[in-house]
Amino acid sequence: MYARQQGPQAEPHGSDLLVLDDATEPRGLPAVVARRRRGRRVLAGVLVVALLLIGATATALFVATESLGNNVARVPDVFGDLDAAARPADSPALTFLLVGSDSRADAPTTGAGATADGGSERSDVLMLARVDPARTGASVVSIPRDSWVDIPGHGENKINAAYAFGGPSLLVRTVEQLTGIRVDHLAVIDFAGFRAMVDAVGGIRVRVAEATENEGVRFHQGVNELDGAAALAYVRQRHGLPRGDIDRAARQQNALRALLDKAASAGMLTDPVPLYRLLDAVSRSVSVDDTLSNGGIRELGFEVRGLRPSGLTFVGAPVRGLGREGDQSVVYLDDARSSELWNAVQTDALAAYTRRNPTDTLGETPP
Repeated sequence: MYARQQGPQAEPHGSDLLVLDDATEPRGLPAVVARRRRGRRVLAGVLVVALLLIGATATALFVATESLGNNVARVPDVFGDLDAAARPADSPALTFLLVGSDSRADAPTTGAGATADGGSERSDVLMLARVDPARTGASVVSIPRDSWVDIPGHGENKINAAYAFGGPSLLVRTVEQLTGIRVDHLAVIDFAGFRAMVDAVGGIRVRVAEATENEGVRFHQGVNELDGAAALAYVRQRHGLPRGDIDRAARQQNALRALLDKAASAGMLTDPVPLYRLLDAVSRSVSVDDTLSNGGIRELGFEVRGLRPSGLTFVGAPVRGLGREGDQSVVYLDDARSSELWNAVQTDALAAYTRRNPTDTLGETPP
């Protein structure tokens, strides 16, 4: 693994994602890769990938083939046991619950290549990604895994315990109860899958506010370049960070943003060979709920083709403080501001919320 300190460099521009060459189709490659004239749909798909960590990465390619869609493993009956009458109302927006599982197995526990049992782990990463009704803007809200909340049927506990107590269905129910926002789809990726995705783009670059160390990896103040293993150490770290789990959630969002930046700056969206490799790695690394068919992913690509990098907002659920419940370190959410945040997400008024609460947004240099 490596974490290399970088000297001053130009930061990648999100706008680079918008420039795709539709002029010439490469020869000698599968037709599914050669369809570069579908550039804007590739853009939409990759934005969904980076935001949602699911097989929607392959959206553009599914127009021509089902092969990558068939790589994506499905999680059965995520929504089947939920009481439809008790759930939040449907919305014209589209909401994904993104889950990073807490398995430390070397073998993948999610995705089509899963060989290890990941059924009992807790969720380590929780993000609610919501694409607005116009499909031109999206918000990604991190919920600290140690947030002390009510888990239906189990009383108060850390929110990540819901995954261990009742699997994806209970986690969805817990998040919907907390936020009042209906979850349309679920995407799960484990650490092995995240590592594979980072390596598929050739590593990511992140800024670190102060030098830290975790799992044998030293992170320098400033820009660090991370391979998949070092990126895992980066997003896993909690001890040694000023705000513990809160800062870890910010790092996880930062890594997600860096993945998108790298895909853009490395020209992966215009070079069909690395693009296909990225899409193949992502499609093999994730699991999604079984209501999201290949056709559903294809339709999603068409729906979000107007989404632009400037329309993406990363936010953290507001926190009142840290504390302990028994022998557990926990995070207490700020109930009043959280209610304001969830209402802003539901009503597509997040820009006004972030102006009032700028510290809740993801900065350029998380701890």
